[in-house]
Amino acid sequence: MVGPVVRREAVAHLRAVMGLSERRACCIVAVDRTKVRYAPKRQADTALRERLRELANARRRFGYRRLFVLLRQQGERSGKNRIYRLYREEGLTVRKRRSRRRAGRGRRSSSRRSRMRAGLWTSCMTSLPAAGAFASSTSSTTVTRECLAAIPDTSISGKRVARELSARIRRRDKPGMIVSDNGTEFTSNAILSWASEGGIEWRYIAPGKPMQNGFCESFNGRMRDELLNETLFFGLDHARAKIGAWVSDYNHLRPHSSLGYATPADYAANLAATGDRLRNPDQLRRSPVATSAPSGVSNAPTLIIAG
Repeated sequence: MVGPVVRREAVAHLRAVMGLSERRACCIVAVDRTKVRYAPKRQADTALRERLRELANARRRFGYRRLFVLLRQQGERSGKNRIYRLYREEGLTVRKRRSRRRAGRGRRSSSRRSRMRAGLWTSCMTSLPAAGAFASSTSSTTVTRECLAAIPDTSISGKRVARELSARIRRRDKPGMIVSDNGTEFTSNAILSWASEGGIEWRYIAPGKPMQNGFCESFNGRMRDELLNETLFFGLDHARAKIGAWVSDYNHLRPHSSLGYATPADYAANLAATGDRLRNPDQLRRSPVATSAPSGVSNAPTLIIAG
């Protein structure tokens, strides 16, 4: 018995069952009588609890940290510890799911240093639980964590992947490297020709090393946990609508923990603004070599020796 609540219950039990006095029961439990008589003065927090339950029901796979960020965006000034206490009292704890690891086949492995480049995209495939055999090809960036594409279809060929990547490049800068798993759509001649003609280095992860493509694997894990395992798809059109809505929410509304709980779109905009400012020399201020004289102090006159 280490908590005051448990000690109060023990004192109440001794007094009710054994008929002991309050002084004697507190002595046995080793608790001060002021703690037993203390009446909590916490607020009911009814409105906050209701908002927390609504957010948790809308985003069933969000923990208390992301719910705390969403509440702060709505103007709630409560601290993280208070939100965590209410989160536990309401029984909103998210149950963790065990992940499965699958080995793949590779041609060229991507080194750790090359994967940390700024212009790096990652691509991989995932299956969709639905009435038909659906698959989804996803692409994301390693810097801003944006989801560039999530394409659900019954069959995705190498030509389709090349066409979708070309469409993304027309809207964004060309990446310096793309890392993918060893699926047939990524190892096809269409992809190899497309990467060679575009001057893009394409790397494959090593066999049994899915964490060499850890950014995309992490994104697929979030997508499966928050969308695929929570949604029953009734057809390809329904899957496209649901996945498109989730991708938009992921890029513009969902706080990302590795970005300081900023959204990928906000982080990308801030990063682009910072890059433009650094590239513009007029906006850079150079500090003076020597500090100017304080206010009210004039420079010492130059001594001129007359000949």
